[in-house]
Amino acid sequence: MNFLFIFLDGVGLGPDNPLSNPLAKAKLPNLMSLFDREKLVTETLLKNGNPITYKAATLIGLDANLGVKGHPQSATGQASILTGINVSEKLGIHFGPWPNEEIRNMLKEFSIFTELKQRGYTSTLLNAYPQTYFERIKTGRRIPGAIAMSAMEAGIKLKTTEDLIAGKALSADFTGHGWQNNLNLPDIPTISLQSAGIRLAKLSREYNFAFFEYWISDYAGHRGDMDEACTLLENFDTVIGSLLSSWLPSDGLIFITSDHGNLEDTNTRGHTRNLVPGIVIGPEHLRTYFTETLNDLTDIAPSILKLYS
Repeated sequence: MNFLFIFLDGVGLGPDNPLSNPLAKAKLPNLMSLFDREKLVTETLLKNGNPITYKAATLIGLDANLGVKGHPQSATGQASILTGINVSEKLGIHFGPWPNEEIRNMLKEFSIFTELKQRGYTSTLLNAYPQTYFERIKTGRRIPGAIAMSAMEAGIKLKTTEDLIAGKALSADFTGHGWQNNLNLPDIPTISLQSAGIRLAKLSREYNFAFFEYWISDYAGHRGDMDEACTLLENFDTVIGSLLSSWLPSDGLIFITSDHGNLEDTNTRGHTRNLVPGIVIGPEHLRTYFTETLNDLTDIAPSILKLYS
């Protein structure tokens, strides 16, 4: 079985208010088609229950606060997703954005990547990283985020510029335009959003467990720009539509979730304490098995690993 984990950074479930919530305003036909045309907003859960099982997908609101005061942060939230440990509770605070030594040790020993490797399964992180990223890590000017760090600690080689050019990875914006425009790498080839969805499906089939990090959604949330947020979400939706057209029931499950809220409330530039969406796509019996004990971020890793037991 294949499992594709799409990490939608910094996106929670907010109220159905198009003045402040991009998820209530953006045109998301492919995601909404999974949920009988319902929006990814709090009211959908309040009206239908939590979780909600549709024909092609299951929607569940997940607690990212984990019983700890304050606003959830990236390092502890992502580490909790990846390890199944309540990392915020262990540290006594929500911490981030970058993992400290204690979080790094937990990622090294307990992450999904490490556990699957020990069980003999193949895993990958599908994001490509530019050469400057590796250079800054080597010189100590940058610390990898929790997701990249957990893959590295499991001995998984991060994908490079060469992998992106060869079609063996994806850029964070899916198309490669960000590498051209923001990293000043004009020779990087670009692809359409539709081609990115096809590539995502194709590459995922080569591994038992594949992970893609859409981290730019959190950056947009911090900027609080409604138009930018809607554009990013609509791009994401286009990719998901293409991915779904290429994904077969026999391929397994697609899971989309986040580490904390942010983008869903443009009235604030910081993180929120809202529930985060858990979107599960695939055969209903697998969705039911996967979500039966899924309530908060710490339940994600155990729910994935039981599929490979």
